[in-house]
Amino acid sequence: MNESVSVAANLEEHTDKNPVVTKQQLFVKQLIVLVLEMLLALPLGLLLAKFQIGRIAWIFGGIAAGTVVLQGCRIFYEYSPQPNRTARKVGMALVGLTIGASNADANLASIASGIPIFIFLTLFLLLSGGCIGYIYSRVSKTNLFTAMLATVPGGVGIMAAIAADYNKNVSLVALVQAIRVTSVVVLIPLIAKTSVGNYYPQTLPINGAWLNLDPSQLGLLLLVLLITGLVVYPAILFNIPAGDFFGALLIGIGFNPLLHWLPFGGDISFSPPPLINLLGQMLLGITIGEYWGDKPNFKKRTVGYALMSVAMTLVAGAIAAILAMQLTSWDWLTCLLVTAPGGSAEMILVSLALNHNVEIVTTGHLVRLIAINSSLPLWVFLFRRLDEQVSKPA
Repeated sequence: MNESVSVAANLEEHTDKNPVVTKQQLFVKQLIVLVLEMLLALPLGLLLAKFQIGRIAWIFGGIAAGTVVLQGCRIFYEYSPQPNRTARKVGMALVGLTIGASNADANLASIASGIPIFIFLTLFLLLSGGCIGYIYSRVSKTNLFTAMLATVPGGVGIMAAIAADYNKNVSLVALVQAIRVTSVVVLIPLIAKTSVGNYYPQTLPINGAWLNLDPSQLGLLLLVLLITGLVVYPAILFNIPAGDFFGALLIGIGFNPLLHWLPFGGDISFSPPPLINLLGQMLLGITIGEYWGDKPNFKKRTVGYALMSVAMTLVAGAIAAILAMQLTSWDWLTCLLVTAPGGSAEMILVSLALNHNVEIVTTGHLVRLIAINSSLPLWVFLFRRLDEQVSKPA
């Protein structure tokens, strides 16, 4: 599904309602909003890190910043910016780069035999999402196609864009998806932290160096960012499934081996500075928070039904984790991280924070991202046909 079309449509709609505002002025406003969110997310992340929230404190800081800034724009300036999908893609690329570099020495090929299991778990979650969507539709009297888009784990931005393309209830789809992603991002790290006790180091040292100022390392950083941009941009342009995250992750894995292969790079080693991880996490959190700040006023019953569907989705994820434990030799925490219904980049960050089977969790979520995104046209076709069958008069 071409997100650029949806973004262009949103832009044209905004400029039509307010002809005085040009596209350039709208871009400047969106940039100002993003800068304000980053400036607010940084101290919030530092504060949460001081309270030992853990290695994804910056995501929580971003969620709070995105919510506060967008609500402030709506209340005080009567300006309602759209959630920034470009910021999400940049955040996914930066996080993918750092995760890839951390997995550079891991033997991902050794777990290739588990790919059928990953595919089975993905299909289970998709089918569960479809069943939950049907129940949610019947209970809440919501259009079936809208309910399916709201409950299948495919990402807030993607599902909201599809709902807009088919003239469905975009706000409701985004609400349910945002509740699901936020619930997973909040609950799973808390469960993981409880299970491993005090072994939950921070992502970034509060008083440490966030950026290596050595000229050679700065040069390598600029080079790897340039390569990442050259790879990720075409992947996004041509709608390659999970292209932003997957492309950056491959670059992170292969950059050091490529340097060592070059005749002059045998002794050179590069590791992304903590600042890259910080920026990536804040952007991921900001985009989640923006969907909360962008929400219109829903009735209590609507929010209650949304919470009900999310609770069923979390239960389905727990059942998938139990199935994974029966089919593999993984421990329960690894199974929980692999099958968590949403927040792929965030769950990989949690496993990286715990140094807990990072290669298994990374592979599992990559398989799921590719499978879900590549099969979306089929699922959308099936959802529409089912919606038409149910909507036919008896």
